[in-house]
Amino acid sequence: MADSEAERYFAREMIQGSDRLQREISYNPQRFRQMIAEHGAVGAVRRLLQGSNASDGFTTLWEHRRLEMSCEAIALLPWYASSFSAEELETARYRLTQHEFDVDAFLYRMSASPPSWFDEGSH
Repeated sequence: MADSEAERYFAREMIQGSDRLQREISYNPQRFRQMIAEHGAVGAVRRLLQGSNASDGFTTLWEHRRLEMSCEAIALLPWYASSFSAEELETARYRLTQHEFDVDAFLYRMSASPPSWFDEGSH
């Protein structure tokens, strides 16, 4: 599958996740949505993964114990990871680990049910 297709699924997941967070924890990631509109979902997340500081949105998700819905966690999923550089993925993993999120357990759990469109052999 071409990365552009994975990127479209990633964008959809980011928007649906934003909607879900608004419903479930009353968090409206307005700036994140604006960044997606300006740079696309992958471009927005790449910007968020620059530097060592986590975004305010990441902090909000950490406070609500919802880091599994952070763009850092989603970017690490095998079906999206090829859209990001090794350095960006390392930053995502580092931030999550620093906030006591079990990245390996999350990836194991999520990889048990990959999306139907993902063909592991092509990545």
